[in-house]
Amino acid sequence: MRVEIRTPNLPESVSEATVLAWHKEVGDMFRRDESLVDVETEKIVLEVPAPLDGKLVEITRPVGEIVQAMDVLGVLETEVDVSEVASESTAEVIPSAAPEVEPEPEPKPEPEVASPGLSVASRRLVSEHNLSPSDIVGTGKDGRITKGDVLKHLEENQSKAPAPKPVPMAAPEATKATKPPAVVKEPVVLQPAGARGERRQPMSRIRQTIANRLLQSQQSAALLTTFNEVDLSQVIELRSRHQDSFEAKHGVRLGFMSLFVKAAVASLKDIPAANAFIDNTDIIYHDYCDVGIAVSSPRGLVVPIVRDAQDKSLADIEKEIRQFAEKAKKGTLTMEELSGGTFTITNGGVFGSLVSTPIVNPPQSAILGMHKIQERPVAVNGQVVIRPMMYLALTYDHRIIDGREAVTFLVGIKDSLEDPARLLLEI
Repeated sequence: MRVEIRTPNLPESVSEATVLAWHKEVGDMFRRDESLVDVETEKIVLEVPAPLDGKLVEITRPVGEIVQAMDVLGVLETEVDVSEVASESTAEVIPSAAPEVEPEPEPKPEPEVASPGLSVASRRLVSEHNLSPSDIVGTGKDGRITKGDVLKHLEENQSKAPAPKPVPMAAPEATKATKPPAVVKEPVVLQPAGARGERRQPMSRIRQTIANRLLQSQQSAALLTTFNEVDLSQVIELRSRHQDSFEAKHGVRLGFMSLFVKAAVASLKDIPAANAFIDNTDIIYHDYCDVGIAVSSPRGLVVPIVRDAQDKSLADIEKEIRQFAEKAKKGTLTMEELSGGTFTITNGGVFGSLVSTPIVNPPQSAILGMHKIQERPVAVNGQVVIRPMMYLALTYDHRIIDGREAVTFLVGIKDSLEDPARLLLEI
């Protein structure tokens, strides 16, 4: 029987996606839950797994094509009774109108690990590595175990386990479930290779989204940037004194970002306009602080959200930021983790930036830019001393935030970081 492979339902507010890569070619055999094709939305990459065992007989949407939810991506052939698997598969299983073709004999499928708390991609990993779902902490909606959760569990176990003994090389059949190289569209060469060669390559969907949103920000808001500098001597001394005990208790290192998040939360409470949105002729104020942390990933800049940062400890914030960085590197951030946010912090200092003017992430009204920590001579009590200094930048929408409020906001962050006890005392 022929079955259509369709684009999955797209996240809310996302109307279309781009075919990013096919992991199988026409004629290839595959097993249920193997990844067949990836589609890229403006924020995340969605895997389209095989709904059942079969052979890929047609690719209707090649790499680079724009698709919408439920569009036909390709066609597979299978011996499995579609009616038996349609109800339990998360992929769309829709028989094709094409005539039936007798499929080639297939190897017996591997035993599956059935669990209502597993996503399709994570179920495959659990089966391959003979894991117990009860040992894995799910971070998806309603505790659902995602692919990223399984990968994290494998990494943690690998780091704890002793070095494995040498084993004979596995038979070729054992590697069939390994994900093959993605079929990626090559850049179009406009001129022969040489000293002055050129090439044209389509922008990724996430790069298009970044470009459109930043252009929208520049065109639809009255953006200004104010600067200040902060002496981080006390923060560095605090980290040096308590780093070991902090890590021993919480299992994570104390970084600068969590302190900046707490300092920003304190200033957001004092200057509510920096935590507000403009909606036509209204201003929407927020009684909570959902702080976006700009993170670099192989696909571009992403901004996962630390929600209710006003209620979280430094350790809680550090743990979330570390998880975000790991997920961004693997490409496993979810739409829920990337949606929303009332204020953003970006750190160009990790790349060596000394000063910059960050762009507001609409519809937010402000963004804080951190920069490189650099030892510089400064005057303190009439004496020239060397201190670890950082330039701060606050870009803000002047339609909602006045200059006095912007300067006060940045001075508040400076005061909190130069005297970290203020954060504990909330003064």
